[in-house]
Amino acid sequence: MTKITPKPLAMTMGEPAGIGPELALRAWLRRSDIGATFFVIADPAPLRALAGSLGLAAPVAIVAPEEAVSAFDHALPVVPLEATAAAAPGRPDAAFARATIESIERAVGYVRSGAANAVVTNPIAKHVLYEAGFAFPGHTEFLGALAREWGGPSQPVMMLWSEALAVVPVTIHIPLAEAPAALSKDLIVSTARIVAADMAKRFGVARPRLAVAGLNPHAGEGGAIGREEIETIAPAIAALRAEGIDVSGPHSADTMFHAAARARYDVALAMYHDQGLIPIKTLAFDSGVNVTLGLPFARTSPDHGTAFDIAGKGLADPASLIAAARLAARLAAE
Repeated sequence: MTKITPKPLAMTMGEPAGIGPELALRAWLRRSDIGATFFVIADPAPLRALAGSLGLAAPVAIVAPEEAVSAFDHALPVVPLEATAAAAPGRPDAAFARATIESIERAVGYVRSGAANAVVTNPIAKHVLYEAGFAFPGHTEFLGALAREWGGPSQPVMMLWSEALAVVPVTIHIPLAEAPAALSKDLIVSTARIVAADMAKRFGVARPRLAVAGLNPHAGEGGAIGREEIETIAPAIAALRAEGIDVSGPHSADTMFHAAARARYDVALAMYHDQGLIPIKTLAFDSGVNVTLGLPFARTSPDHGTAFDIAGKGLADPASLIAAARLAARLAAE
């Protein structure tokens, strides 16, 4: 039997035309690897149809959140959406964007009400949501807005975590050409504060070690290849040290991610999205987890996208979703 937890995890459906629905089914089939109960906020009919078409022995039970724990061992508990999500696998359609958004909103609402203890989100397709008028760059920013509605923080922080490496991009979903202008001393300082606080609070690291990357090649080479390290990054590091935070840098990013370097820090702060995400996806593509720090609740997600090319074909690997659910349960228990 699955370990019975006082409250289940609230799992979102994700993009209905992607691999999220299949991942949810497969995660339930491997529920013993998670060690906690969960329910999925989804449209039950297409989920049942998908299980049948893939030959997965994953019965679906329509439940209220408070019924999820008792149903979990014999069926995947599904809290039904009001919106329909009958998208064909691999064929995204903005007509079903409302269902994706509703799933996220309700997951956060269930944690807020005490019906769930953490949020686990399946991948979304941002371009599909944009077509329907979605006003946020991505999951992280939307979750931050939902948290603010009930007194949460104003700056959610995205961390990609694995046993091998944890990274935080200081600038996130913006064009690379805009990253240098978006980078500021205040942004680096506020991001690092949240990382240090949540690493202590949720991960149990009493004094987290943060390593800050430079923006330019060779961390600017003393100003010869750019001055952001001198004018922006180093002053931020000095301010953080003055607050008692264990932080080093700016480091040349091309020497930060080999095994010996990783042993010297707990989290790497990258200055832009790909600087941090390429290393972790190289090291831990199937086991990496997206964690949102700075929220009043634990939220995790697989470290991959919707994979429309394999949706509905029975090829989706649930390893990252399982890792995300396992980590969510751990963080909620800290």
